[in-house]
Amino acid sequence: MALLEIQNVTKRFGGLLAVDDCSFTVEEGSITALIGPNGAGKTTVFNLISGLLPLDAGQMIFDGGRIDSKPPHQITRKGLSRTFQISRDLMEMTVLENLVVHSPTEGFIDLLKGSILHKERERAMELLDFVGITHLAEEKAKSLSYGQKKLMEFAATLMTEPRLILLDEPAGGINPALLENIMERIITVNKQGVTFLIVEHNMDVVMNLCDPVIVMAYGTVLAEGTPDEIQSDKKVLEAYLGGS
Repeated sequence: MALLEIQNVTKRFGGLLAVDDCSFTVEEGSITALIGPNGAGKTTVFNLISGLLPLDAGQMIFDGGRIDSKPPHQITRKGLSRTFQISRDLMEMTVLENLVVHSPTEGFIDLLKGSILHKERERAMELLDFVGITHLAEEKAKSLSYGQKKLMEFAATLMTEPRLILLDEPAGGINPALLENIMERIITVNKQGVTFLIVEHNMDVVMNLCDPVIVMAYGTVLAEGTPDEIQSDKKVLEAYLGGS
């Protein structure tokens, strides 16, 4: 069953056609990859899905209801969460606070009161333990390494108890050991029923973690299929993988 449906979506920036009549679906329970060369429109699609940008044409359906006219916080409440290629953590807040602001209940309101609800602290600490950084809970986000910020951001997406997580280049800029850690966590969360849509340039990650794989080029879908099918698709080899 399709959890997310992108139907004939178009987005322009002035004279630039960034997304061109793009359509694809994300099946519930899958780890779906969205790949393509730089400028293919992948991150723009993520921004459209998460409500950061308005679309110019088409529609987006999540869990049976349209989300293309909803603001980001309402989309998140419906069960869709995301990370960013460049971490958007709140630098002056602690790691724990960075998770609590993503709480589906009070979030920022609790922080403004000067306190954190016990149940939210407990949930945040569980997630920090899950990604292996409980020892950093009281550290300010600005003191974390790039890889630690990736782990914190992944944990933060889980605070909303999402049904679908959009991951933007989870393998970017991190060492192999940390990458293996993140991949294992993705698989664990997926087995718990969470669906993933992942933008990634690391083909080893894509081919070993994701199925199906959707390939974008020039703002639209070029091909989609299993990892094996994509690796042998002549259109993909010519447009993205640089030939056979």
